[in-house]
Amino acid sequence: MSLLFSPMTVRERTFRNRLWVSPMCMYSAVDGLPQSWHRGHLSQFASGGAGLILAEATAVAPEGRISPRDTGLWTDEQRDAWAPIVDEVHDRGALIGVQLAHAGRKASTWWPWAEQRGSVPPEQGGWTTVAPSAIAFEGFAAPRALDAAGIERVVTGFAEAARRAVAAGFDVLEVHGAHGYLLHQFLSPLSNLRTDEYGGTLPDRARLLLRVLRAVREAAGPGIPVFVRISATDHADGGFTPDEASQVGLWAVEAGADLVDVSSGGLVAHQRIDVHPGYQVPLAAAVRAGGVVRTGAVGMITSGAQAEQVLASGAADAVFAGREWLRDPHFALRAAHELDADVAWPEQYVRARWR
Repeated sequence: MSLLFSPMTVRERTFRNRLWVSPMCMYSAVDGLPQSWHRGHLSQFASGGAGLILAEATAVAPEGRISPRDTGLWTDEQRDAWAPIVDEVHDRGALIGVQLAHAGRKASTWWPWAEQRGSVPPEQGGWTTVAPSAIAFEGFAAPRALDAAGIERVVTGFAEAARRAVAAGFDVLEVHGAHGYLLHQFLSPLSNLRTDEYGGTLPDRARLLLRVLRAVREAAGPGIPVFVRISATDHADGGFTPDEASQVGLWAVEAGADLVDVSSGGLVAHQRIDVHPGYQVPLAAAVRAGGVVRTGAVGMITSGAQAEQVLASGAADAVFAGREWLRDPHFALRAAHELDADVAWPEQYVRARWR
């Protein structure tokens, strides 16, 4: 029996397998509204057998977008634009979640294929960014440090976006606390130099993330799973560490999270990462703490056999992949074929099931 293709139930949602699609930004939205690209992009993974598809980092406020082309959930119009995309994924047999995000000091940037790099100036559609402290990400414009009222707006923004996500029909809500974005900026001593109750010790640096999780948990209601993504190390001296990540994972579960999606890096440009197949899996294992915390593992996982071994090793409860799904939107069906797993195929594709 394949672990990768065994179902998993979290609260009131049952995932048909444990091979999931990581959130990946498409930089193709207009005023925060997902477009026809998003519908085709996300629904193809459902046809390809994914157990869960997490839609891209979706801003909870206009100033929280990574770029002007990011999707959002700060208006009801955006909620209504997401609903038919959710329905399309459901029609193809998968569950779908959304990653709720605020980019903080890494907001207002050009999209990857733009001719320019760095921050988008206000006269070209950009805006002043916010952060725990007025420290710029290398090469970006300086942010404004959030005051108490600004922090409250962040918490409220996540809660309201969560309610809209539930109304749109999403099955899972993921809070983005990784990759150098706002909640990660609060977690790391490299970007958080505050002297109030949101800076200093780890409990204080984690305070905003945990407040957001509690607010999203309340908005989600008792039946919908809430995940949180964290970067378990900054890959830089003096930064957030795996030991701290393990503690934050435990606190996150106490705050209402059902699974910790473990990634790494993204906080500083001078990070040094030893990238190799499965390089982040040990971080998921550390946060999982012997099964106390459900985790998802990610990081250059490219085959069914490799994903199966991640689960068999006890490092994680589910496997996320990103680029492999872009290379092959039917990654799960291919993995099932490789592992000779007995899974349901779309009727239109069943001729490819047999060897």
